[in-house]
Amino acid sequence: MRSNHLIIVLFLTVLTACKTNSEEKIKAVTIKEDVAFLADDKLEGRQTGTDGEVAAAAYIAQRFEDLGLTAKGTKGYLQAFSFKPKTDPHQEVNYTVIDGDSSITGTNVIGFLDNKAEHTIIIGAHYDHLGYGAEGSLFRGDTKEIHNGADDNASGVAVLLNLAQKLKSANKGNNYLFMAFSGEEMGLLGSNYFNKKPTIELSKANYMLNMDMVGRLKQDSTLAVYGVGTSPILKQVVKANNSKFKIIQNESGVGPSDHTSFYNSDIPVLHFFTGQHEDYHKPGDDTQKLNYEGMETISSYIFEIISDLDNNGKLPFRKTKNESEEVPRFKVGLGVIPDYLFDGKGMRIDGISEDKPAQKAKLQKGDIVIKMGDSLVTDMMSYMRVLSTFDTGDTTKVIVKRGDDEVEADIEF
Repeated sequence: MRSNHLIIVLFLTVLTACKTNSEEKIKAVTIKEDVAFLADDKLEGRQTGTDGEVAAAAYIAQRFEDLGLTAKGTKGYLQAFSFKPKTDPHQEVNYTVIDGDSSITGTNVIGFLDNKAEHTIIIGAHYDHLGYGAEGSLFRGDTKEIHNGADDNASGVAVLLNLAQKLKSANKGNNYLFMAFSGEEMGLLGSNYFNKKPTIELSKANYMLNMDMVGRLKQDSTLAVYGVGTSPILKQVVKANNSKFKIIQNESGVGPSDHTSFYNSDIPVLHFFTGQHEDYHKPGDDTQKLNYEGMETISSYIFEIISDLDNNGKLPFRKTKNESEEVPRFKVGLGVIPDYLFDGKGMRIDGISEDKPAQKAKLQKGDIVIKMGDSLVTDMMSYMRVLSTFDTGDTTKVIVKRGDDEVEADIEF
């Protein structure tokens, strides 16, 4: 059986913090405070099915209640789902009844703001992470360490809660369904389950907004917004309400986060993302590295988008090209973290992995790969196409732009 000690201690802490009246509570809790709770070592990385995940769910449910949201799970604010872990990453998830040691139970947290409107906007963010380094961890240390996932994705949940506060205070527009998903790191399981077992009528859903890794806005204020092609008006609205960001738009409604589950249900989606970094899926993704002012600005920007769309009725859904189907398969890796928000010529390196080809060749963070072997690298897709042609043991020359200089390096895969 699951130990209840951690859950009880943490939940009592939440309740103690909530003894003020509701309005005082709304004013008191900041984005930074929400992140601090969710990304604390005490939650041990919030891996799906663990005590830390349950404590995080209890905290989010309490925040929903304090914000005046109606419970919209299957048991209060909670929607539990049990599943058997995949043995093949390409197989469909096998949802099941609780089955002893062979199944894991995750929990979505769902709150509803009912404005008696015809349509509902779904606003979501996953709250689970990798525990002590579950599958998907990029940490290569000798000992297990807690992966707190401050950016991935305590940041998204904190912005979701901030938006709930703003929309509750505005008291207008559509209905709003706020969802904190579990099981995202294991394959979008919580959002997938909700779309199979929705607690609202999905035909009434207008569109879905997803915040996943919105905590590290960089100095150039680059913000990626994916899914702008899933309804004709979205490109215009994303652009018209922006005065703070350098926006990188992507049309596709398919990507490695929970908005994909709603796109597959023919619901328009937008996914907000501040970019990859060297702490991604590692123990270094901690609270002190987040840009909290940037998160506040992102929350206000999303609020403006919602407000602009409130007078447009139900948005028509449009299928987009699935760019993930075009991604080549790799036998080798360069050992870098690409800057997915870079919109210049080439592939900019945002981080270097230890003891990998790039580090051994003395490539640096900030280098822009412009040529590999005989092939020019003009963007992320061309980089991936070239990389897919190499095999273990191959050698090649890489040319990178470093400042105003071009530097050549020898790579051995």
